[in-house]
Amino acid sequence: MSANLVEKALELLCGNYIFADRAQEAADGIRRRLAAGEYDRLDEEALGRRLTAELFEVCQDKHLRVRTRTEEMREALTEAEMEAVWREQQRLTNYGIARVERLDGNVGLLDLRFVTAAGMGGRAIAAAMELVSQTHALIVDLRRNRGGFPDGALFWMSYFFPDGETHLNDIYEGATGHTRQFWSHAWLPGERYLDRPVYLLTSESTFSGGEDICYNLQAQGRAVLVGATTKGGAHPTEAFPITPTFEITVPVARSINPVTGGNWEGTGVVPDVAVATQEAFDVAYRMALQHVLASATSPAVLAEARAALQ
Repeated sequence: MSANLVEKALELLCGNYIFADRAQEAADGIRRRLAAGEYDRLDEEALGRRLTAELFEVCQDKHLRVRTRTEEMREALTEAEMEAVWREQQRLTNYGIARVERLDGNVGLLDLRFVTAAGMGGRAIAAAMELVSQTHALIVDLRRNRGGFPDGALFWMSYFFPDGETHLNDIYEGATGHTRQFWSHAWLPGERYLDRPVYLLTSESTFSGGEDICYNLQAQGRAVLVGATTKGGAHPTEAFPITPTFEITVPVARSINPVTGGNWEGTGVVPDVAVATQEAFDVAYRMALQHVLASATSPAVLAEARAALQ
């Protein structure tokens, strides 16, 4: 049984991984261990952990994983059923937007745990940006953000640029050889957030789509990153079922930033202001309040900012 699972996983790996040479090198090593009987007594969960670790040894890719499927995925096997489960999960978690708040001193705060697809959660994104649109500075907390969709990241980032003329990212697709360009949106619902500072909070857990926002806004000089270096996963993926209860997640493309020519895979995004994760909010809030005191004219806002700094 293990042999069939391993061979199917390797077939999907070699047929889809964005780096074909690394896939073949990893597959060769795993087949040698398979022939030696090293996987014979492993159940699916243990086999997934073992294969994931061995793939990482060669590929150093944190998106490349073999694992058991979630209960929802086991029960909903058709594409339509999986889509319905996913949409319901997104709706009930408010499309990844855990918190929107105006802090004392007229500083906006967004706690973003997941980067939803623009077509699914665009209205929620627009509503969140509307609620912070009148603030003097904005803090976006990405410390618990585990990723999401490139088009959703683009939608969020577009609010920080004046028009559709900013080239933010490219994604090269291995299967087609096509490079898709991601430019800021020329039109957005609601007001853009321009000419005011944006502070992004980062942690060692910030991953994938959350890192997409961090890396590209940093490259454009549009945000200040405060916190810890992020986890380091830049490759868009697809999940392929091996059995109804077992799957492999394979990176099928890679991000290319037009400013740096690279991405954050393996290295993470390095913050501009490096502090312990738990201190990131306090540091960013202090920076935001200092900006408010230097730029605001409203006596009420200035009084709030002075009190908050104390």
